[in-house]
Amino acid sequence: MKPTLQRPVTVPPSLSTPVITPLMPSVVYASTTPDELDSQYEGRAQGYTYAREGHPNADVLARRIDALEGCEGGMVLGSGMAAVAAVLLGLTKAGDHVVGGDQLYGRSLRMLTEDLPRLGIATTMAQVTDAASVAAALRPETKMVLIEVVSNPTLRLADLDGIAALCREKGVLLVVDNTFTTPATVKPFEHGADIVLHSVTKLLAGHSDVTLGWIGATDPDLMARMRIFAVTTGMTPSPFDCWLAERGLHTFALRQTRAQDTARRLADHLAGQAGIAKVLYPTRPDHPDMARAQGLLQGQGGNMVSFVLDGGRAEANAFAEAANGVAFAPTLGDVGTTLSHPASSSHRALTPEGRAALGITEGFFRVSVGLEDPDALIACFDAGFAAAGSA
Repeated sequence: MKPTLQRPVTVPPSLSTPVITPLMPSVVYASTTPDELDSQYEGRAQGYTYAREGHPNADVLARRIDALEGCEGGMVLGSGMAAVAAVLLGLTKAGDHVVGGDQLYGRSLRMLTEDLPRLGIATTMAQVTDAASVAAALRPETKMVLIEVVSNPTLRLADLDGIAALCREKGVLLVVDNTFTTPATVKPFEHGADIVLHSVTKLLAGHSDVTLGWIGATDPDLMARMRIFAVTTGMTPSPFDCWLAERGLHTFALRQTRAQDTARRLADHLAGQAGIAKVLYPTRPDHPDMARAQGLLQGQGGNMVSFVLDGGRAEANAFAEAANGVAFAPTLGDVGTTLSHPASSSHRALTPEGRAALGITEGFFRVSVGLEDPDALIACFDAGFAAAGSA
């Protein structure tokens, strides 16, 4: 039999179409002619060339997240921190200044306080619960303000509308990390954000089996600059991760609703327990930003609960060990509830004094509530509290 060439691959024709998005792991895509390749690179035709510059599974996922956030042309990247880096490094240069919230995710804080200054980009941390604090931090060379709607892990609410108005007045870009809150709770573009980013790894994908990020912008020119930086530095997402994340999005609304209902119930239960110094949940009447949560979050509290045990590391160890039905893991947004201890994980790089200034003690825990039976979850926490009380 005469040998035949096998490439480029030809997909068999079919009158029917797949019900789910096919997984397309190809790294390279064949074009017919140099003119055809020019047309794709110059934007006259839609197509793919090399997966670092884009691939079908990433684009399918990006369009789905675009629809949730209310924008067009967003981009999926290899992680949430890749999204943060694409924004901060793709849009600033030496001599610029960036203002960040003082309670950002730990790695975002590190990038602002250590990496950007090393590159000649000055930074200032501000208390974003008050727009006046952000205003005081602005300089003539300020290019952007980076905030989270709800802080990690103290669950304080940013003055999103006040900061957005300030940024518009001063001509400064407002960047919002919407990972914690998700577009099911708040859509930052509707409040004046210029750029929104996500760690898709968390609630959007929801199963702790992908590592992805997403960025979107209102200005196509800004999006193009971030895209060029991301492609140049190889922030490529895995097609398989994109495929898994798209699967997770199909149940996102159901998961978010169930987890939020349980989180609210767990927070109320925790507030009545001996040995608990403080419970933080945005819609509780004792939360310092409860009034803002009613408006900005439309009365939703989300799936995150934080609390402070009386005592120190010994009590924290006893609690985590005894609450063994809950994974002690530094993540959030999974279908299973996870327990995080910021002093030994996300905020371990801060000094004890720095953590204390944020209210993060050795007894501070953050809970990402999942889909378990609420009664079983509460019983697990009660076992942990009993052990902590005996420590």
